[in-house]
Amino acid sequence: MTGTLYGLGIGPGDPELITLKALRLLRAAPVLAWPAPETGDSLARGIVAPHLPGGQTEIAIRMPLTVERFPAQNVYDRAAAELGGHLAAGRDVAVLCEGDPFFYGSFMYLFGRLAERFPVEVVPGVSSLTACAAALGHPLAARNDVLTVIPAPLDDDAIAARLAQTDAAAILKLGRHGPRIVTLLQKLGLSDRAQYVERATMATQRILPLAAVDPAAIPYFAMILVHRRGEAHAMEFES
Repeated sequence: MTGTLYGLGIGPGDPELITLKALRLLRAAPVLAWPAPETGDSLARGIVAPHLPGGQTEIAIRMPLTVERFPAQNVYDRAAAELGGHLAAGRDVAVLCEGDPFFYGSFMYLFGRLAERFPVEVVPGVSSLTACAAALGHPLAARNDVLTVIPAPLDDDAIAARLAQTDAAAILKLGRHGPRIVTLLQKLGLSDRAQYVERATMATQRILPLAAVDPAAIPYFAMILVHRRGEAHAMEFES
């Protein structure tokens, strides 16, 4: 009998924002795997560190922080081969996924390589999208608002077109694209409708008005929420 591959959504950063199901599987799995930079600590492992029972085999999937496709693909090929060996031997493997595994999560690349050969279960997690809204204390959208999720690496024209056609937007994957996005929002007259959150739910969380943000210092784990009609109002429920 083969092992099962679990993609565990472990939330945006606060160790308490992990589901009971993910926590149970995390502690029970004999093998844990987690993404990490080429050198240094893994954010994903740091999130779950308080919950680990010890004695588990741990595999760091180390990858370059680069936008090029092929180096990362080679990393996932090697990782899939290593994890596949454990699964073929009957050992369950839990892969840690920041936020939610299927919301821009790297787990999908392992899923694509292993799902046809082994049983896979995906455990959803609290995403950065909902974490940022909670940190701000503002709804993402209300009533019939259309919410659009926009990756910052898109070009300016594509982002502007999507912002023009939606009521609310979440712009993510900022990092080095931050200065360009801030400038674009200024040009579109949306700066006063934008709210900035970085490292939501973590100890280093910061919330700033967009005008107070240093564009050159925006990290990857940051998000800008925009509501074209201003602040999303609380919904009125009818009886």
